Amino acid sequence: MKRHLVRIPIMAIAAVMAMPLAYAHAGMDAAWATPQGTLDSTRIHRFIVTYRQGSTEADDQRAAVQNVSAALSRSGLDKLMLRGSGTGRLTAHHVRKLALGSDLISVSQPLDDAQARSLMQAIAADPAVLHVERDVRLHTQAVRRDAAGASPRALVPNHHPFSSIRWNYSDPRGGANIEKAWELADGKDVVVAVLDTGITRHPDLDLSLANAGYDFIRDALTSGRATDDRAPGGWDPGDWSDTSDYEVCFDGPGGEASSWHGTRVAGIVAGLPGGADRSLGIAHRAKVLPVRVAGHCGAGYLSDITDAILWAAGGHVRGVPDNQHPAQVINLGVGDRFEDGCTETFSLQSAIAEANRRGTVVIAPAGNFGGDVALAVPASCPGVIAVAASGFTGERVADSSFGSGIALAAPGGRGSIDGALNGFIWSTSNQGATVPAEAGYSGSSGTGLAAAHVAGVAALMISAVKQAGLPALSPEQIRELLVDTARVFPVAPDRPIGAGIVDARAAVAKALYRDTQVEPISQLERGVLRLEQSIAEGDSLLYAIEVPSTARYLHLRTFGGTGNATLYAKSSAAPAADGADADASADHPGNHEAIVISRPQAGTWYLRVRARQAVSKLAVLGNYSL
Repeated sequence: MKRHLVRIPIMAIAAVMAMPLAYAHAGMDAAWATPQGTLDSTRIHRFIVTYRQGSTEADDQRAAVQNVSAALSRSGLDKLMLRGSGTGRLTAHHVRKLALGSDLISVSQPLDDAQARSLMQAIAADPAVLHVERDVRLHTQAVRRDAAGASPRALVPNHHPFSSIRWNYSDPRGGANIEKAWELADGKDVVVAVLDTGITRHPDLDLSLANAGYDFIRDALTSGRATDDRAPGGWDPGDWSDTSDYEVCFDGPGGEASSWHGTRVAGIVAGLPGGADRSLGIAHRAKVLPVRVAGHCGAGYLSDITDAILWAAGGHVRGVPDNQHPAQVINLGVGDRFEDGCTETFSLQSAIAEANRRGTVVIAPAGNFGGDVALAVPASCPGVIAVAASGFTGERVADSSFGSGIALAAPGGRGSIDGALNGFIWSTSNQGATVPAEAGYSGSSGTGLAAAHVAGVAALMISAVKQAGLPALSPEQIRELLVDTARVFPVAPDRPIGAGIVDARAAVAKALYRDTQVEPISQLERGVLRLEQSIAEGDSLLYAIEVPSTARYLHLRTFGGTGNATLYAKSSAAPAADGADADASADHPGNHEAIVISRPQAGTWYLRVRARQAVSKLAVLGNYSL
C-alpha cells in the first residue's frame, strides 16, 4: 500500500530532465503503518456518543458522563485498575460537545478491542443513546521525504519540466482533458476547502485564504503545539515523525519526514498559472481554504475531522470563529479502512450529509490499500464522490481501491515509465525535512492525488455555471455530471473503478449546456394512496411529503402491481437517480418495499421510486405518526 514519491535535487533544468531513475528515491503515498504505543489504533479511550433529541443526556454533559459511567459499571470495566496505580479505577470524563450535538467522552485508560466493544454495547443498550462509536484516528495519504525537492529558482521560465511530463492533464490515454476545459472555465469565485495537513508558502499558490483557514487538531501530540487546543490559520508546520517524540508511530526504524501533503493537493486543485508552460492548478483561479485535520504521524481524530467538515461548509463550531469563506467543494485528504465501512462512523455521515445539505460537494480518495472501497472511510460514506487512481495508460493503479461504490477514476500516477519520471503526478511541495523550508515541487502517486483532480474539475464546473448566470449545481448534480461525462477507459480495468476517467472538458460543457428542465414531483398527502400506471425499466418517479416537527415516525411504502421497484428517500432534496446520496433506501425483489424513519427531520422529504424492472399498477403511500 506504499506509494511512490520523488523529489528532484536542485540543479540545472537539463540535469533535472536527464536524471536517471536510479537517483530518484522511492517514497510513499499511502496510509501510515499502524501506530503503536500511545497512538495505537487498536487501543481506544475516546468515544463519540449521540443521544436522542429530547433526552436529558443530549442537553446535560453531566448526565452524559453519568450515562457512560453506568455503562462502565454494567460491563464490569469500572473495576479495571489503572496502569501504575494500586487503587485507581476506570472512570469516564466529558471532553467536549461536537458541532452536530454528539458528546465526546473519554475513559481514563485505553481499552483493547474486546473491552471497547463491551463498553459500546453497554452504552448502546440505553434507550437514550442513538449511536456510539470509537473516536478513531484517520490517516493522510502521506508521503515520505526521501530526496531534496526541486527549487522554483532552478526552473527557468522557458525550461519548466511540467509541460513535458504533465501527462495527467492532456494525454489521450490517461489524462483528464484539463487544458481544453480552460477554454470554458478557470475556477473563478469558487472556494475549495482542502482538509489535510495544511498548506505551506509557495510562489505557485494563492495564499489569500491561508490565514482564514483553521487548524482543527486539538491534542498536542498530533498538532505539535504545547497545549491541547485548536488554532487559527490553515498552515502546515510539518507532520514529521522521525524524532523521539513520534517514534511510536512506525514499526520501522527512522520514522518519516514531513509529507507536505496538503500543499501538493492544493497545487493540483488550484495552483497559480505562470504562462502556458507553468500552469499547475486545474481550477487556477479558485481559492483554496486550507483546513488542518492531520498532523504528526499523519493522523487526525474523527471528532476533529467531523467538526472541520461542518465548519468548512459554513456551519457553526463551538469555540471557533465562523468560516467567512464557505466552501463549494471539500477535498478530504484523510481516510482508513474499517471492518464495516462508513456504517461505523455515524458522526462522519452526519457531517457529510449536512455539508451536502448546504450545497457543498465532498470528494475523497478511494484508498491505496488495493481492496474493496466498501471498507474505506470516508470514501464509502453516502454523499461522498469516491475517486480511484488510474495510471499513465489509463489502467487501474495496482494498489488503488476498487468496487461499486467508486464514482469514477482520475490520474493518480504509478511511478516511473520506462525509467523516466513522467509516470508521476507533479505538484507544489516544500523542501523542509521537518519544519517548512524553501518551496519546491514533488512527483508522487496515489488516490489522494486522483481525488484532487476531481475536486479541481468540480470547481471548474461550479465556476462555469456561476459565470454563465445559470442555477447553481447541487452536489448530486455534480456527481451525476462527472459520472455521465467520464471517458471510457482505454484499457478495461482489472477491477471496477467507476464510470471511467474524469473528463474535465466534457464535464464543464455538460454543466453549461445540460437540460435544465425541472423534474416533475408528485405530492404525497398523509395516508392517501397514489396509484401509478407504469414506470419503464431504469426510469423513476419522484414524490414529496411534508413532515411536521411533531412526527415520531415517517413511513414510505410501495406495494401491488408487477415488476421490481426500489425506493430512495432523502430529506430536504431529491435523491440522485441511482440513490447514491439517499438517507434511506429499500431494495427487495418485487414491489413490496418500505422505509421507516424514526424521528424524521421536519420539512420536505423526497421519495424516488425507481424501476429495476418495468413496473405497472404500483401503489405508493406516504404516512407519518405523531
